[in-house]
Amino acid sequence: MPSPCHRPSCAPAAVHLAATGELHRRAEELSRRLSHCDLCPHACGVDRWAGELGRCRSGALARIASLCDHHGEEPALSGSCGAGTVFAAGCNLRCLYCQNHQISQGDPLAYPEYTAEDLGHAYLRLQHLGCHNLDWVSPTHMLPPLVQALDIAIDLGLRLPVVYNTNGYDRVDVLHLLDGVVDIYLPDLKYADAATAERLSGAPGYPNIAVVAIREMYRQVGDLTLDEAGVARRGVIVRHLVLPHSLAGTREALRRLAEEVSPTITVSLMAQYYPTHQAATCPELARTITAGEYDDALDAFAEAGLENGWEQEVRDAPDTYRPDFDEDHPFEER
Repeated sequence: MPSPCHRPSCAPAAVHLAATGELHRRAEELSRRLSHCDLCPHACGVDRWAGELGRCRSGALARIASLCDHHGEEPALSGSCGAGTVFAAGCNLRCLYCQNHQISQGDPLAYPEYTAEDLGHAYLRLQHLGCHNLDWVSPTHMLPPLVQALDIAIDLGLRLPVVYNTNGYDRVDVLHLLDGVVDIYLPDLKYADAATAERLSGAPGYPNIAVVAIREMYRQVGDLTLDEAGVARRGVIVRHLVLPHSLAGTREALRRLAEEVSPTITVSLMAQYYPTHQAATCPELARTITAGEYDDALDAFAEAGLENGWEQEVRDAPDTYRPDFDEDHPFEER
């Protein structure tokens, strides 16, 4: 029988790329893009090496807000010993209701700066804790140092699969550079309506951009596969947060996933919305969702023909997922 925190039975994808030198080449290519930054669809064009700040307000080196074993991700990611989360400071979106607003909407420059070597050793500490994976949270704007650190850590013995935990506002040409680097994609599909996405998250063109990005992720790694302990080894999990008053466009979003990507893609249908950050500026966001709204989302899941996923308890979810990033371990119950 495997131990509660057993090691993977097969090497994650990036180990092969590291052995051939291709992972180093990918990291260098990502780093070059920082001189005219176009890592995300905003394509600010700023020179982050020269200290210019674009939409994400981040420089060239990694600013990391938290490193911890996180037991509140989807069951296949948290397993028995937690996901090894690496929370990047800053974000390329401006969601009015962001549950991680302390680190996503604050000043990224207020958080510790990591060299690639320092970050690589931090990855190894997460492996030493017994974490099931290396979970990059909000990684898009920090990709160059994250991948550089991965190359270093693999050389030192890292063997954790990589999770790309993203808001879905990603460029396909950047995702191409992650083919064979990422084992598990964990994107959001936040909205079905472009005007709503721009109003609530400052993300022009979000629905089409996210669906196309998810399709590329699915092309790379396919359906979710689990090991003998039920822990994710490879594949895509799409998160969709149900919002009050149908603001997320859940029915249309799930239909597009099934029809434009695959009905077998795994969906995490989340009920954990609660008003936080600047939600009070939008009256429609001023409350949690109702049981009826979540039941409608479950009906939409079935009507779309989707086959795989998780649901949450509406009653408990809004009170359960409330991180405090002023603490060393943001997700511990207090």
